Amino acid sequence: MLSITSNHPHTLLKNRYQQVRQISEQICQPLAIEDYTIQSMPDVSPPKWHLAHTTWFFETFVLLPHLPDYTVFHPQFGYLFNSYYEAVGARHPRHQRGMLSRPTVAEVYRYRASVDRAINELLSTSQDPALATLIDLGLHHEQQHQELLLMDIKHILASNPLRPIYRHDLAPHPATTARKIEWLKYPGGLYSIGHEGNEFSFDNESPHHQVYLQDYQLADRLVTNNEYLEFMTAGGYQNSKYWLAEGWATVQTQQWHAPLYWEQIDGQWWIMTLGGLDRLDMYAPVCHVSFYEADAYATWRCKRLPTEAEWEIATVNIPQLGNFFDSDFLHPIPVNHPHYQFFGDVWEWTQSAYLPYPGFQIADGAIGEYNGKFMCNQMVLRGGACVTSADHIRPTYRNFFPPSARWQFSGIRLASY
Repeated sequence: MLSITSNHPHTLLKNRYQQVRQISEQICQPLAIEDYTIQSMPDVSPPKWHLAHTTWFFETFVLLPHLPDYTVFHPQFGYLFNSYYEAVGARHPRHQRGMLSRPTVAEVYRYRASVDRAINELLSTSQDPALATLIDLGLHHEQQHQELLLMDIKHILASNPLRPIYRHDLAPHPATTARKIEWLKYPGGLYSIGHEGNEFSFDNESPHHQVYLQDYQLADRLVTNNEYLEFMTAGGYQNSKYWLAEGWATVQTQQWHAPLYWEQIDGQWWIMTLGGLDRLDMYAPVCHVSFYEADAYATWRCKRLPTEAEWEIATVNIPQLGNFFDSDFLHPIPVNHPHYQFFGDVWEWTQSAYLPYPGFQIADGAIGEYNGKFMCNQMVLRGGACVTSADHIRPTYRNFFPPSARWQFSGIRLASY
């Protein structure tokens, strides 16, 4: 519980700002200085870039428009750390972020500290209630990058033959068994989905609207490594009949034969984790599978993936989110209520393409580029993962990735009619 010692309208927001910003730096604390600049594939950004980009966001969209006489920390940082905002100007190519030895890590941390001081000054003097909405967006944006940081750090370390350990205390705790799947039944009918109310949401979660669903069933737990291994043993990666055409082409060109980070050593399956290389936990949820793999597995099981509307409707009557998470955002606490299984282990692929909801409108200005322009060639994931901040999870959250992506913490829940 935060302690409020001032009646200033932005005091609570100042405390939240400090907490979120500190978590980003805490995530990077276990890294060696050499780890900060590695880009192990084009989709991965170096940790140093994440720290700078999230700072650039506050400098560009909060400080420059709202703090009189503010001077940018470095005139070229806008070019280096703009991600995809066309309205803001040119930017350094994404796939070349790992070539930036300068600015140094130390200078990036000085950049963060400088912007944090300016934000603190702004929140201490401004009475503008609209400022809170903009900074809240920036904080949720940073929480997205905290998850990306952990995804990218894992890929960076897994690409190193030494298999470096990120944090020793994150070694997996093997499960002893997995209960039999039970099927949760939901009646068809007219339902409403999408965000409503005054709590924070991204623009792609709105407008609230109606959908019609047939009767359907969802598995009450995620697919485990052992169950996915059955698919592999049955020749799942060698049989085209289970795969979408593009998925099968990807399997062939990328030579996939197992989920990302699985490695067979002396006849045993191992997996790279944030706690280092470890034996595969057969009863943990399968993770780091693409949409193509999730869909192929579901087809092999004579099931399917849920739609995002089915998934959201199944979570409507869940008690307050966040109560079942430990204070360490990396360790969700398991809860016995079947509906709680919809959150916290891995993001769950749906069969829904990432498209605008009826009535969706892109906001004016650069902020309008946040989500809308990516509504093409992506699939929706729902829920949350073990690397997602607890207060960043909600039933209406629409995560999205290309169907071939699998470095994110993504898994499988089965559905059927």
